[in-house]
Amino acid sequence: MNKEYLTLASRVREEINELKQIVDRTQAGWERVKRTGDEFYLDSVALNLHSFYTALERIFELVSANVDQTRPKGENWHQELLRQMATEIELIRPSVISRETRNYLDEYRGFRHIVRNIYSFQLSSAKMAPLVNKLPKVFNRLKKEIDEFSCFLEAKGDVK
Repeated sequence: MNKEYLTLASRVREEINELKQIVDRTQAGWERVKRTGDEFYLDSVALNLHSFYTALERIFELVSANVDQTRPKGENWHQELLRQMATEIELIRPSVISRETRNYLDEYRGFRHIVRNIYSFQLSSAKMAPLVNKLPKVFNRLKKEIDEFSCFLEAKGDVK
């Protein structure tokens, strides 16, 4: 039995549950932005979109460290990590996410970079709208793929 894989599967499932809360908070904040026009709610939405990708990256880092046994390095490691998760590693693991999901997530990765490098008053609701509007669809797709990967981990963990 590989307890590390079972532990990782549990941790990944826990992170997905927390991601759902982030998605819900993002949607609630966006509704308030639309209803009130209050830019402070826009800041909240941006922070939650940032948190969404950061939480995903935490999952991906866990997989790369515990399953792949290698993490990307260098200036573009965030992009490389995302690419690594969409790649099957023969004899080790299936892809964690599909390439289509990777493409969606790359937009959130890019937005997180923007949030980290500009002042909040420079945020644009028009640029955030597509990310917010796609978020439930992207999350549901991601959840399905991550659940399948967690089942893979649990099956590997049950091997005696």
